[in-house]
Amino acid sequence: MPLRISPKLSIPDEEISETFVRSSGAGGQHVQKASTAVQLRFDAFASTALTDRIKMQLRAIAGQRMTDSGEIIIFAQQYRSQLRNREDAMDRLADLIREAAAPPPPVRRKTKPTKGSQTRRMDSKTKHGATKKLRSGPVSD
Repeated sequence: MPLRISPKLSIPDEEISETFVRSSGAGGQHVQKASTAVQLRFDAFASTALTDRIKMQLRAIAGQRMTDSGEIIIFAQQYRSQLRNREDAMDRLADLIREAAAPPPPVRRKTKPTKGSQTRRMDSKTKHGATKKLRSGPVSD
């Protein structure tokens, strides 16, 4: 079953490979004999499902998870179960691709203040300055 990113975007199973390895850290006999950790690999640059824009965005946001050849590697070992670790790795990959596929924010168009707003601002500053000048006491000679 393909990995659904959005209604229009899904990654075929053939493009994702998984390797199950033993988890590191404490855990006793279970950790020493069960391969519950998942190393998920997805070659983003060779993927036919992703557009060039998404691939470039992935390069920017994946960081150390992406190799120089464009392969994303996600290592999941948080849970005791192989199935839950596999789901966690798939969810993390989907979140990463969703973030890359999001449309860029609109670019702010620079505008100039209107002549009326400039005049109002200067009038306000002049009035404020005059008020402050009145607050100062009489000038002694």
